Amino acid sequence: MQEIIFVINESSEGGYEAAALGISIFTEADTWSELKANIIEAVSCHFDDNVQRIVRMHFVKDELLTA
Repeated sequence: MQEIIFVINESSEGGYEAAALGISIFTEADTWSELKANIIEAVSCHFDDNVQRIVRMHFVKDELLTA
C-alpha cells in the first residue's frame, strides 16, 4: 500500500495549505475538516485507479520567538 505524505502549513490568508511530498498534489481549505476532505478528493483525482493509499498529514507550525 502506497503512503502519501502531505506537509500542512497555516495559510497567511487564514486556513490551511497542503502539499504532497514527491507528487504534484496541492490543496487548501478554511478548516481542518475541509482540508481532510480536499486531500482525499485531490488524491483520488490525481490517481486514476482503485488502489488504496495511506495519507499522512504532517502539520508544520513555524513560530518566531525572541528572548
